[in-house]
This record gives sequence, structure tokens and C-alpha cells, in this order.
Amino acid sequence: MTNILEEIIAHKRKEVAAQQEQVSIKALEQEEGFEKATRSLCSHLQLPHASGIIAEFKRKSPSKGFFNQNAVAREVAEMYAYANATAISVLTDQQFFGGSTDDFKQARAVQECPMLRKEFIIEEYQIVEAKAIGADAILLIAACLPADKLKTLARFAQSLHLEVLLEVHSEQELEGSLNEYVDLVGVNNRDLTTFKVDLQHSLKMVDQIPKEIVKISESGIKTPEDVVSLRQAGYKGFLMGEIFMKEPAPGQACKAFINQLQITHKAEK
Repeated sequence: MTNILEEIIAHKRKEVAAQQEQVSIKALEQEEGFEKATRSLCSHLQLPHASGIIAEFKRKSPSKGFFNQNAVAREVAEMYAYANATAISVLTDQQFFGGSTDDFKQARAVQECPMLRKEFIIEEYQIVEAKAIGADAILLIAACLPADKLKTLARFAQSLHLEVLLEVHSEQELEGSLNEYVDLVGVNNRDLTTFKVDLQHSLKMVDQIPKEIVKISESGIKTPEDVVSLRQAGYKGFLMGEIFMKEPAPGQACKAFINQLQITHKAEK
């Protein structure tokens, strides 16, 4: 792990321990969202006319700082759904990304498409919390977890009817972390050790992922042509956040992108 990733995980351990003292697992299980049926991210990404865009709500990043500090999750999520995003991702880490579980709950309240809780998950407590706030899927990052721990967390998530997106950056991470409880694999084009982004990374790794696994490309997607190229290679989902969130109206930026994507896709046929 990089210094920044180590720093994030070290802080997360303290944060989760403090949260558990404030709100117990039993209390989380009493939340309204805990009993609600989940929506399948896998199924929605494979619908015939799905855009495949997983539009992300995040205010900042460790490498670039704030790019939309005052964005309102409820408003952005509503516009993402209106723009025909297939799913919505909400980054809930506060310390490094400026997010919160409240952002997630705001977004969940205004639309019905599948929602991914984007978080540095290291304990089962966070998975219970994800279910309680209305998540349909969670992210498990191979670079943050030993393979056995990742498998345990994935199995637990599935027991709560949450789908599991495994994020990898290398073939070694994929081989070491892929297990029978993973529903989707996301290839992060951003190297978490250097924060450098290379879209070719997804194209190089696509054949390493089992054909039956739903594939998602993450980070660095900037143009409709990028999406078309990745889709032709075998990807069904395209996680995009910063390109929308850096704009004054993220939802409108998302709509314009998806409209252009439809035009580009027709032109490629």
C-alpha cells in the first residue's frame, strides 16, 4: 500500500472503532433501510439499453482536494437518475473524500436505481452500516485487504443480500482476491500508489477476468469514445465521478455525456 492508502486505512480503523462505540450493530439492524429489498447492480448493468454509467457523488480526493465542496447529494442524485445513469455511487469517507453516510441516505431517498456504497471497508460493521443506509452493493478493495479477510467480508455481504464489487489494479491482485462471493470486478485505472491514471489498464486486464463476471472500468474515463471502446472490450459498467462533480451542475454534465454517448454508440455500429 502507498503512504496515502496506509494513512486512509489507519484512520479508518480508528474511525470504525469509534463508530461502533456510538452506534451498535444491533441499532443498525433496527434502521429502516436494513429490511428493504436490494436492487441488483449486476442485472441493471446488463439490461439491453443500459447506459452502463455508474455516476459517482464525491466532493474531493486526496490528490486534488475539493472540486465541489457544496454539492447537495439529494439534488445531484436526482439529476443523475434523470440523466439515465444506470447506477449511483456515493463516496462516504469523510476524512479524505469529504463524504458521509448522510450523503448516501439523501441520495437513496430520491431515486430507485441500484446504489453502491463507495468506502474503504475493513470490517463487517461497515457492511451492516451499508445495508442500514440502503446500499445495494459494496466495494471491497484488494489493495486494502488480505485475501482471506476479503473473502470473509464478501461472504458476509452476500448474506445480507448485498452485491460485492471487487476492485483490483493488477493481475496479481485479481488472482489473489477473486472468490466465489464476488459479483462484479472493477479495474481501477488509477494506481493507488501513485494516483497516475491510464485507461489502457482496463483494456489490458479484461481478458484476465472470468467471462461470467460483470466487469466495471473505474477512473480516467473522459469521453463517450472511451466508454464505447471499453464496452466493445467487454465492460458493462463505467464508474465516473470527477468528470461530473467538477462541474457546477454535475447532473447536467452527466446527462450531456450520456446523450453524447448514445449518439457515439449509434455512429460506431
